[in-house]
Amino acid sequence: MFAQNKLGAPLWSYRSLLRATDAAALIEFAVALPLLIVLVVGIFDFGGAFNLKQELSNAAREGARFGASQPTNDLSVANPPSVDAVRYVVDSYLLRAKINDCGLSTASQAAGAPMTWLYTTTGTCAGALVLTISRGVPVQMSIGGNNVTIPCTTVQLSYPYQWHFNSVITLLVPGANYAGVSQIPTDATAVNMD
Repeated sequence: MFAQNKLGAPLWSYRSLLRATDAAALIEFAVALPLLIVLVVGIFDFGGAFNLKQELSNAAREGARFGASQPTNDLSVANPPSVDAVRYVVDSYLLRAKINDCGLSTASQAAGAPMTWLYTTTGTCAGALVLTISRGVPVQMSIGGNNVTIPCTTVQLSYPYQWHFNSVITLLVPGANYAGVSQIPTDATAVNMD
């Protein structure tokens, strides 16, 4: 009349026990899954931002090192070739690292403070990439008890980073809005060689 298992007990007697544990496991999974997704996406998103920060720091360092080795006798002209060469080095590094240059390769110079040039692009990025090249940054150092001013080259990058976390946080809190784009800043300084 009733189906029985190998132990001889009717199968319907185990159904209520299975239903209770299966339902509890299903509810636990339903509660934990969105939290796990947010955690995993947050880890990947932060890891991507950290990796980008490292690559941007390397690009700025290469630009500063190259700029410090360039002569300063062309800095009195409107668009110094040595400054544009620094932009080219930074742009090349970004492209080799497979980072979107946001149109930096075609950006034009804008004069900033004395001995400072700006490149601002909004090409294919979510925000504006800003490259600032300063060729005559005075740095005070103490050498043998004497204070000495040494001219340096500083390269600053501010890169727009598109966070992917916003698309996932809405799973937990519908209508929540996490900042989608933020700037990742970095800079490097090197002592001028001439």
